[in-house]
Amino acid sequence: MQTIEDWLGQLGLGKYADTFIENDVDLRALPHLAESDLQELGVSLGHRKIILAAINQLADQRSDEQPPASAATEAVSEAAADRRLLSVLFCDLVGSTALSAELDPEDMHELTRRYQDSVAGAVTRFGATSRNISAMAC
Repeated sequence: MQTIEDWLGQLGLGKYADTFIENDVDLRALPHLAESDLQELGVSLGHRKIILAAINQLADQRSDEQPPASAATEAVSEAAADRRLLSVLFCDLVGSTALSAELDPEDMHELTRRYQDSVAGAVTRFGATSRNISAMAC
């Protein structure tokens, strides 16, 4: 099995082997390295680019070695990789704590409901869906 020393040696960058070993960077950690990590390890700019290109080649080789996935597996992984936009809205009724001490609980409930309705109306004007608004809590 190949070691990090062998891999760096094949790239002509064996001088970094001790640094990688001292920082516990082995072949398992390579796919997770970013340019900033290599910079932190003291790798020069040109050598960082060489290492990152070699890491990408390793990833390509590993994906070529894997058996082809079935259409069902591809559909599941594609669905799992779906990205969705998430917006979070925090709104506060300023002074509501003091108001709750002054108002009757039923009046406070009505005030809070009207406030939430007003916020929901504003959010709807900006394109939120009713599902998002029903889950909104202010």
